[in-house]
Amino acid sequence: MSTTTMIDTARYSFRVTWSAEDEEFVATCVEFPSLSWLASTPEAALMGLRELVDEVVADMRETGEDIPEPLSTRHYSGKFQLRLGEDLHRRLAIEAAEQHVSLNQYVTRKLAAAP
Repeated sequence: MSTTTMIDTARYSFRVTWSAEDEEFVATCVEFPSLSWLASTPEAALMGLRELVDEVVADMRETGEDIPEPLSTRHYSGKFQLRLGEDLHRRLAIEAAEQHVSLNQYVTRKLAAAP
């Protein structure tokens, strides 16, 4: 992404979970996997990390580094290639045929149903 493009850091993919090891909530950001923030409440963890991400993005902008585009604003074509072994390919093709759907439809349904 261009360093001159303004990034709305609120659009990054934040997550807050409980850390049993730290006995605190930990906030993480998918686009910045090396950053995290610990706090006693989920709200404080998220607020701390959002402020840190704002600072990091500002520093990156000042030094001319490429700033990650938020996953939420990226364009996805809906296509990707997958390499798999011949045996698995055959098994999936058979299962798709048994359900009277294309291999693509069958695999898409399986992926959508995965936990």
